[in-house]
Amino acid sequence: MSDTAKTVLLVEDNEDNRTVYRTILEHFGYGVIEARNGEDGIRLAREEHPDLILMDISIPVIDGWEATRILKREEETKDIPIIALTAHALATDRMKAEEVGCDGYLAKPCEPRRVVAEVERLLGAAQGNEA
Repeated sequence: MSDTAKTVLLVEDNEDNRTVYRTILEHFGYGVIEARNGEDGIRLAREEHPDLILMDISIPVIDGWEATRILKREEETKDIPIIALTAHALATDRMKAEEVGCDGYLAKPCEPRRVVAEVERLLGAAQGNEA
């Protein structure tokens, strides 16, 4: 693998949450691209092909469920791991996350280190120097 940092697309409409997650991900060495709604998230996923997507579910224009469905259907984006970030912490939401193709699920409010742990579980270390 290369020395370049792995990139996370953060799709989140709440500015405070974006700042917290971006800051901790960058601290751990990940590059971060941000989108504020599902439509921009889909566009950036297609254009930038990030290593992983953190997808808030309650976002404007296209919600996180539908954005995930669209990305998982498309050949060029279907292999990008997607972690659902949702304030809807019901068992049915976890099941729905699996149904639409999410690779991980985090209930908000989420301790930032849990976000990093879940990203690392799916991607490995930020720099790609696998152990």
